Amino acid sequence: MDNEQEYYNLRLYVAGQTPKSLQAFANLKKICEEHLEGRYNIEVIDLLENPQLARGDQILAIPTLVRKLPEPIRKIIGDLSNTERVLVGLDLREKDREAI
Repeated sequence: MDNEQEYYNLRLYVAGQTPKSLQAFANLKKICEEHLEGRYNIEVIDLLENPQLARGDQILAIPTLVRKLPEPIRKIIGDLSNTERVLVGLDLREKDREAI
């Protein structure tokens, strides 16, 4: 399927409204607006409110972003401040290969 038309279903796991959680959401929102305009949904799951939800996606650290769609499922751990890493993790950009 053409990457330009795929819909992204993203789930961001956080634990409360911590600075790191808020930063992760802000970073994710900015990346989505720039690269997935109109083709994404972000679901924020606060594990302080729903700790049982961590099991379904096997969340071991927070914040963690889970790309549910398009498949395959991908996970990115951290505050998502490294835009390049997030784009590669979401398959929006190919990993640069350094010349040998």
